[in-house]
Amino acid sequence: MENINKMSTRQLTLIAVMTAVTCVLGPLSLPIGLVPISLTNLVIYIAIYSLGQKKGTISYIVYLLIGVIGLPVFSGFSGGFAKLAGPTGGYLIGFIFMAFISGLFIDRFSDKIYMCFIGMTLGTIVTYLFGTAWLAYVAKIPFNTAFSAGVIPFIPGDIIKILISSLIGPKIRKRLINAGLYD
Repeated sequence: MENINKMSTRQLTLIAVMTAVTCVLGPLSLPIGLVPISLTNLVIYIAIYSLGQKKGTISYIVYLLIGVIGLPVFSGFSGGFAKLAGPTGGYLIGFIFMAFISGLFIDRFSDKIYMCFIGMTLGTIVTYLFGTAWLAYVAKIPFNTAFSAGVIPFIPGDIIKILISSLIGPKIRKRLINAGLYD
């Protein structure tokens, strides 16, 4: 009898593909306004739609480990443990919770865009809180100062990324299901 906890080669390949997509797009940012907009969380949302909560979260964790060992896959083509221990490391760790929480909603309510939007928003809020607390601790600044610097400028871009994911994510998932690639 096959162990149901083992992942198939196809599932591992899909995780690897989404990890690779995150590694390619994660370091990039869009120079819109004063604060460049990172593509990392957009890719995480799409990975959750494409792979589901568990495999999408695993995909992000593998990306995080690739960056921690030193490959330049984090924003601005940076990598290494120092990035994780630095001022923005809390956001990188917070993305794990974002993927998990977003995935709960996306897997449970994939046919209800507004519920997926709520789930991604809640996941993003948890990332903001985790990242802001870490930023305040590392930079030795008050929480509200860290929030003003590390969250407020990114809210409009994150809302746009959640909207984009809410619109294209279900279509990607449906195509993967129709192709027999979604488990």
